[in-house]
Amino acid sequence: MANQEHLDIIKQGAEVWNAWRVANPDIRPDISLADLTGADLRRVNLRGANLSGAILHEAKLNEANLITAYARKAILYQTDLSMADLTTTDLTSADLTKATLIWANLSGTHFTRARLTGANLSGAILIRTDFQQATLSGCRIYGISAWDLDLEGSIQENLVITPGDQPTITVDNLEVAQFIYLLLNNEKIRDVIDTLGKKAVLILGRFTPERKAILDAIREALRQNGYLPILFDFEKPVGRDFTSTVETLARLSRFIIADLSDPRSIPQELASVIPHLRTVPIQPILLASQSEYAMFGDYRAYPWVLATHHYTDLTDLLAAFKERVIDPAEKKAYELTGR
Repeated sequence: MANQEHLDIIKQGAEVWNAWRVANPDIRPDISLADLTGADLRRVNLRGANLSGAILHEAKLNEANLITAYARKAILYQTDLSMADLTTTDLTSADLTKATLIWANLSGTHFTRARLTGANLSGAILIRTDFQQATLSGCRIYGISAWDLDLEGSIQENLVITPGDQPTITVDNLEVAQFIYLLLNNEKIRDVIDTLGKKAVLILGRFTPERKAILDAIREALRQNGYLPILFDFEKPVGRDFTSTVETLARLSRFIIADLSDPRSIPQELASVIPHLRTVPIQPILLASQSEYAMFGDYRAYPWVLATHHYTDLTDLLAAFKERVIDPAEKKAYELTGR
């Protein structure tokens, strides 16, 4: 139950309450299970307060400080939390149905099993926010900034990505909402995506300092022929997340150049992309003084893996780069995609 003294003070309004907080910085306020329906608590300092089970239905908490507050199972139905700071606030199992969270800071906020049906999250900051098993049906999410969310087991449906003065467009995935909106409304983004599919070339290899000239030559040769080179240099061992990034960029590329010279890391990356990239040609290149690593021969069965181009030195590589590297890769890309 709420501390009666704390409850009496907060009912006097935010100004009185905030002054009391300043005078008593070591007290952790307890207004758990309190009924503050419709209360005007704009700009109130509830940092670290115990709000568990509190009823704040239709309360005004605009610009309130709720950092690290404990608000499990709180009732915030139709509550106005515009521009409030809820950084790391615990709202597990809370009811925020139709709540207004416009421009609110929800970084690290715990919404596990919370209900946000119909909530307005326009412009909210969502960084490492926990939405595990939360209900996000019908939320307005125009303008959100979303990074590293935990959405495991959450219900995401009919999320509105447009502002109120525009025709309604909905998606069912919070993490891709920003991308979809940009894709629909930003011509430059569409051009970038189109460019990636037609001009991006992923370069895989282990370019040690003594071989940096080879890397620079490949990059420059691609640029001169109108391509966008993307490099992954495997000088150091890579982790699983890095390999996943390689896979993603590989799927966006027109073709891949894989330098098999000194292949201490590249086999892992090729094993993750070659069997699955049916429309992205792989053009291997190799110093003539070296041999392909043993397992590479197994990839000959894949039609999108081209014959290895052997080069003796930098001059030799550049002299035949378009004819022996770019042209075969482009021809195969056309055969695989029809464009």
